[in-house]
Amino acid sequence: MSTNIEIAKRELKKKNLALVIVKDGSVIYKSSLKGLLGLIEAIDSLGDLIFSSSVADKIVGRAAALLLAYFHAKEVYADILSVRGFNTLMKYDVRVEYDKLVPEIMDRCGHDICPFERLSLTIESPSEAYVKIKKYVESLKTS
Repeated sequence: MSTNIEIAKRELKKKNLALVIVKDGSVIYKSSLKGLLGLIEAIDSLGDLIFSSSVADKIVGRAAALLLAYFHAKEVYADILSVRGFNTLMKYDVRVEYDKLVPEIMDRCGHDICPFERLSLTIESPSEAYVKIKKYVESLKTS
């Protein structure tokens, strides 16, 4: 893994963030937003700058992995990574490092699969993931 991912990982842990994105040795985005809100916000606010960046995220499941593939993340560190997330990152040739591999990303109550993960099961491509996940995030903001 590169220096960029080490910077992202260090910031994530030191500042107890949910998401850190680094490019060319500089932090270009950081967030403590839960779920996929931070990733969607980063994609929307950074534009082309986000492409080929290094990302550290607390939790990466298939939904997050598809978004990471959408902007061609160069490499990813996850505190917690699901098997489906791992397989998706491998499919799109994204280098990955993680602390804990889990079978599924669960909802906040721990009783069922995360709603974003459930949504991602019907999604085929990273671009479709961005459109559908963004729409779902917007619906959560209005409810």
